[in-house]
Amino acid sequence: MNRKKDLVKNTLIISIGKFSTKIVSFLLLPLYTAILLPSEKGQVDLLNRISLFLIPLITLQMDEALFRFLIDTKNDGDKKNIFSQLTIFAIISSITWSILIFIFGNILHYQYTNWLIFYCLASFLFTIVNGFLRGEGNFKMYSILSFINSFINISLNVFFLAVLKTGLEGMFLSYIIASISTGIYGLIYLKAYKLVTLKLDKTKMKEMIKYSLPLVPSSISWSIITLTDSLMITTNLGSGMNGIYSTSSTFPTIMNTCFGFFNTSWRESASRAVNSKDKNDFYASVYLSVRRFLIGVSLMIISVLPFVFHILVNEKYNESYIYIPLMVVSVYMSSLASFSSGIFSAYKDTKILAPTTFVAAMINLIFNFVFINKLGLFAPILGTLTSYIVINLYRNYKLRKYIVLPYDKYIPINIILLLFTSMIYYSNNVYLYFLGLIVSIGYSYYINQNLVNSFMKTIKKKFKRK
Repeated sequence: MNRKKDLVKNTLIISIGKFSTKIVSFLLLPLYTAILLPSEKGQVDLLNRISLFLIPLITLQMDEALFRFLIDTKNDGDKKNIFSQLTIFAIISSITWSILIFIFGNILHYQYTNWLIFYCLASFLFTIVNGFLRGEGNFKMYSILSFINSFINISLNVFFLAVLKTGLEGMFLSYIIASISTGIYGLIYLKAYKLVTLKLDKTKMKEMIKYSLPLVPSSISWSIITLTDSLMITTNLGSGMNGIYSTSSTFPTIMNTCFGFFNTSWRESASRAVNSKDKNDFYASVYLSVRRFLIGVSLMIISVLPFVFHILVNEKYNESYIYIPLMVVSVYMSSLASFSSGIFSAYKDTKILAPTTFVAAMINLIFNFVFINKLGLFAPILGTLTSYIVINLYRNYKLRKYIVLPYDKYIPINIILLLFTSMIYYSNNVYLYFLGLIVSIGYSYYINQNLVNSFMKTIKKKFKRK
């Protein structure tokens, strides 16, 4: 199936551009945990989560509208019009929200208000460029730009933290410089100056906002889930425990990163396939592949961590070890929910995303309020897991309007092996660690043979061409 081959190829291109820098960033964890106190790392995590909450409000998810509408463009005039509407919106929104953040940040006496403004605006610029590249189907440049962004960010982090000893401000400045510089480079590459007219087209602007606006409550609700966790932990348990929580979430982020590579190309492939006759077979086939890939990554993370955790993490963060398996399962459920949202976006039926995510956010919020003082960090972790399970089940039910996703026959075995590897994870027995690792590697390969072989064939073809 050519469409599936294109999906694999695009995912591979994105992975090559992003994965190397993610690995380097991951290996820098000893630096971060050695230099930063848990309370400082908690503050970094809190600013990240506040920005994740604010960015959808600032952008109104118009970068997603840019991506989706560019796919349907028929000529350069349409492309110029779409980008111009986005530019007009970006200018107005950036000025408005900068003023609002400054006012409310000072009212609330948030000490990093100015950093937050530049952090959000830098993210806005970079997401615009990424949305354009995705809409153009230019995944090579998307991958290259992501690599450059990550490389600059990581390099500056090392320089500011290890050499200049600037602490939190150095980490914020690294991200801002990386996002702005790569964003500007991307605009120059795209020759954006030739596409901007600043001529308002009310009809097109309304169409784009109509598509993107339902995505905002969804994105905010996702952010509320993570932001609520950080705020509740910081308020009730202290910023030090939020640093522990942040460190625990670093490892499951590996799976989130891997899925992110795929999800970027998946949204493009799902949108292009929406009018084809074999779309249901395509969606079903990809769904099963995704489930099996994600369970394989989940098992591998849980099995490998006992060998490397104490090498990568400073001893003052040792408590974070006990929370990781539950977080891995939580990210697994989150990724499956994101997969279904790609199909809704393909049909331009984005209105279903907001209420489902809002319900999940409320479940998480209530769970935190009731249990955080009794269960400690387990409260936000279990609340988040419950939220993702609910949203995944409900979206799959609503997805039946377009397609009934197939049942995966490996689900019972997956559950058993997740429990098995988690028990070994807490066993403190090196022989059992090796047993869990061998079982995880063997099973992961077994259920993902087709995907692994497809990737290998794509890599071999590229080397032969070179």
